[in-house]
Amino acid sequence: MSALRVAVLGVGVMGSYHAEALAGRISHARVTVVSDADTARAERVAKSVDARVEADPFAAIAADDVDAVVIASPGPAHEAQVLACLDRRIPVLCEKPLTTDIATAYRIVQREAELDAPLVQLGFMRRFDAEYAGLRALVASGELGAPLLLHCVHRNPAQTDTFDSEMMMRDSVVHEADVARFLLGEEIVAVSVKRPQATSLAPTGVSDPMLVLMETASGRLVDVEIFVRTGVAYEVRTELVAEHGSAMIGLDQGLLVRRAGGAWGGQLAGGFVERFAAAYDTELHRWVQAARHGTIDGPGTWDGYAAVAVCEAGVEAVRSGERVPVRLGTRPVRVAA
Repeated sequence: MSALRVAVLGVGVMGSYHAEALAGRISHARVTVVSDADTARAERVAKSVDARVEADPFAAIAADDVDAVVIASPGPAHEAQVLACLDRRIPVLCEKPLTTDIATAYRIVQREAELDAPLVQLGFMRRFDAEYAGLRALVASGELGAPLLLHCVHRNPAQTDTFDSEMMMRDSVVHEADVARFLLGEEIVAVSVKRPQATSLAPTGVSDPMLVLMETASGRLVDVEIFVRTGVAYEVRTELVAEHGSAMIGLDQGLLVRRAGGAWGGQLAGGFVERFAAAYDTELHRWVQAARHGTIDGPGTWDGYAAVAVCEAGVEAVRSGERVPVRLGTRPVRVAA
């Protein structure tokens, strides 16, 4: 089978990383088209991966030299671009969010269910990280008994002033929402938010850090510390507490952790790309192999929709200070065979 010909829509940090990986590290794939609103950036990335530039993203989706699409454009563009891929019946890897609101995300779920195979994979890369996959396998094995709690930490060294409390929920906590569903195997049904004293580095009116509490359908609890202006490093940790023990991931960055003077230390990643580089490449590799056979291999439209729904509840909880139920529609059954 020939190499998968991929169009990359949006070549900011994430899109340019995917383009580079597809061109240089992922087998059986090549980037043929690059599209971005920033023409100079599109031309620069296209030249680096030996692709051509197409100013119109929909022309890129429809191009004869495109078999599949990576969508890394801004969230508001996702709905129309994903639907165009579904209309053409070609696989797509869509970076989160699936769309920017519950109604449009659900329409995509319904539209894809009309097709004979899943075609939309969401870019929840943590599912492809070795530590997260290992923790999921541990849960599935039953070795620690029933899971009871998840404690999560999500810290960034810095953020722009425009990255407010609601964006912290939509763009950061969205990963913990998917991780919780992935590890526990059930839906999140309610979200609450506590807003402690803000760091002096936060703009006026922005709550940073925040504590987010998610409740699952069976009554398990997931707490998330989201802190995006620590001034330190990129830190992501998850601890599972179960009936017969606990397990934590995110402490080991592949370097020796040493003890000296009663303290422990090591080196943290500078950003999310460094921390999850291997996961991104594994995600792309598996997506390419599945896309060459007309399907996907990873989180799908329902996962993307569920994450949007959780984040919408979270944003409402930020605004109101109240416990907010997650409003999920009925999961459609695939009608085509």
